[in-house]
Amino acid sequence: MKIKLLLSALLIGLLVGCSSSVQLTKSWSDPSLNADTKPFNKVLVIAQLKDDSMRRIAEEKIVASSLRGNFVQSYNYLKPSEQEEKIVIANLTKDGIDGVILMRLTDIEKTTSYVQGSTYGWEYQGGYYGEYEYGYGFPGYYQENKTYYVETNIYDVKTNKLLWAGLISTTNPSKLDTTLDAIITTVKTELNNKGLIKKEEEVTKK
Repeated sequence: MKIKLLLSALLIGLLVGCSSSVQLTKSWSDPSLNADTKPFNKVLVIAQLKDDSMRRIAEEKIVASSLRGNFVQSYNYLKPSEQEEKIVIANLTKDGIDGVILMRLTDIEKTTSYVQGSTYGWEYQGGYYGEYEYGYGFPGYYQENKTYYVETNIYDVKTNKLLWAGLISTTNPSKLDTTLDAIITTVKTELNNKGLIKKEEEVTKK
């Protein structure tokens, strides 16, 4: 796959629902990745979101997660006037950027589930002089669930090659910050395991 830096934008709406869960649904890595793989020196982060403020928030959080300080936001790096792929790659190489992280929302799946209600009936209080008390309960109800699928692709600038791809799902995310943090942690764990970025313990030892 080619590095496509200026793609069609997608709408993201993560501030919904109740509880949330984040998991890596699918992943793929290039067979060439092994124990001898050298981590990226500098990485450009692209959050492909329609809303500019959301894009900035996402990119800033990803950049802040790098203990090495070697992640660069695309929103203040890429120039709208420079859309030709060869020129963009030449600029990345000149600035020492050898990796690209591209994150985008690919799908929103809606499902409906039934939440069982609870009922408390009659309860007897005391002996023969006691009395019955009527209980209470909560009726069951149908709940709409939204599952967001976020695709993350990691490219090598020099070879213009896709090295890793992962699809992360999150159901009913309630807070943008915590959801992004969970997604970033999931992606970084995979990149650490593949040797594409240095492990945090290796950075903190220096």
